[in-house]
Amino acid sequence: MPSPLHADRSDARPPEHGTVDALISQTRRLRGGVDAVRRETAGEELSEDPQLRWQRALCDLAVHHLDNLGEHLGQLREGLPGGTDPDEAPAAPAAPVAPAGTLDAGQDAAAPGRAGSAEWNFLNDHVTWSDELFELFGRRPEDGALTLDELPSCLLEEDRALLTALVTDCLVDGKPIDGEFRIVRGDGATRTVHMMGQPVLDTDGATASMWAVLRDVTAERRGRRAVHESRDSLHHQRHVARTEHRLAVELQEAVLPPWRGSLRFPQSTGGPAGSRGNLDLAAHYLPSASSALIGGDWFDALQLPDGRTLLSVGGLTGHGVTATSTMAMLLGALRGMAITGAEPGPLMGWLNHLLDASAQPALGSAVCCRYDPVRRVLSWSQAGHPAPVLFRAGRGRALQPPEGLLLGAVSDVTYAQAEEPLEPGDVLLLHTEGLVPHSAEPGIDTDTERLLDFAPRIAAARNAQDCVRAVLEEFGAMEREDDACVLVARVPS
Repeated sequence: MPSPLHADRSDARPPEHGTVDALISQTRRLRGGVDAVRRETAGEELSEDPQLRWQRALCDLAVHHLDNLGEHLGQLREGLPGGTDPDEAPAAPAAPVAPAGTLDAGQDAAAPGRAGSAEWNFLNDHVTWSDELFELFGRRPEDGALTLDELPSCLLEEDRALLTALVTDCLVDGKPIDGEFRIVRGDGATRTVHMMGQPVLDTDGATASMWAVLRDVTAERRGRRAVHESRDSLHHQRHVARTEHRLAVELQEAVLPPWRGSLRFPQSTGGPAGSRGNLDLAAHYLPSASSALIGGDWFDALQLPDGRTLLSVGGLTGHGVTATSTMAMLLGALRGMAITGAEPGPLMGWLNHLLDASAQPALGSAVCCRYDPVRRVLSWSQAGHPAPVLFRAGRGRALQPPEGLLLGAVSDVTYAQAEEPLEPGDVLLLHTEGLVPHSAEPGIDTDTERLLDFAPRIAAARNAQDCVRAVLEEFGAMEREDDACVLVARVPS
């Protein structure tokens, strides 16, 4: 059915220049604001962070939209070229004029004419192209403009049917043209072009001509693809991170001791005669300020077959499933070797060998203690870890550490071992690094110094669980960069 569009457009009135100028000014200001954001994110397109790439792609896409808006408004301000009489057949629309300062050096130099116009007059078989359209297609004006029959030859083969359908619908049914296709320029470059056009009818309702505006949207579409790809990558990374976090939490919960409150081991029936009781124990795991950082810190307490008690705390570098799985391997090995009756020093050496030979190399620190309830003696060894803190009679002191390097740092290392006699009522506090967040108080620089000042509250505690609760009240609510563990052992009175 013929389109109601008629060649007689004498009722049309051009927009007021003041209104269009105001819109152009607003567009320029907005463009400047987006440019400021782009400068702040400069270099983020090279970042491996998908969220930063997504933000940069959004900025680029916004710039392209604003550039296109500026061009359209410039074309609207210029109006039809040469003061064309509205009663005559319309000539091709004016080439878009971009507002000054709206284009930047980041635009693609392969398409100097971002938009151009054309008219195909069917009454005299005359074709008119703007200079910008010749530039867009990479053609010289002396080669002449392409007819509608010749135009598909510049398109990629798979897009030619689309252009044919658009032109047919326009000429036969009077439908406006609004579609995109890819062209191959004269220099061989492929561009994505958005075409908008209208049929122009004579007084008898027949199609007299067809005009169109063709705009190079390659960079815009590339930016849109970048936004979508970055967004999809970001969603995928977040899904992977959530999955890994869940696995790390489940693995950590499966490996660490199931108890969270005070635990008194039952009296050993197979231990030495005259056993004077085991330790009162309590422990707690403190996550980092970012709950996503599940690390390789652990605490453990195990009653050995001979009636002694194994205590250990430690931590590995890294976070996530890798750190927690390596921690699970070390902790399982430590438990298995300790049951054989091995001393803490050799135990630490075997852990070092195991971590050094692991398929996922890492560094770790640890303290391994064995308490003999008959002799009330603590035998212990350490690998680059904070020494246990001993509280007695309202005072505290850090135990003198035996020599020991970080786990996994050097192969075949011998770890020294020390002994410490304990007394009834003594409280032993083992912890990993990061338990005490960095202090801004002058003169207090280490975790140990702040824990030693905590001695009066430890002395007032009735049991190990009260000691842990006091530690959490003091340090648990503070933000920490990494996770941490605390294990308290109290010698029965």
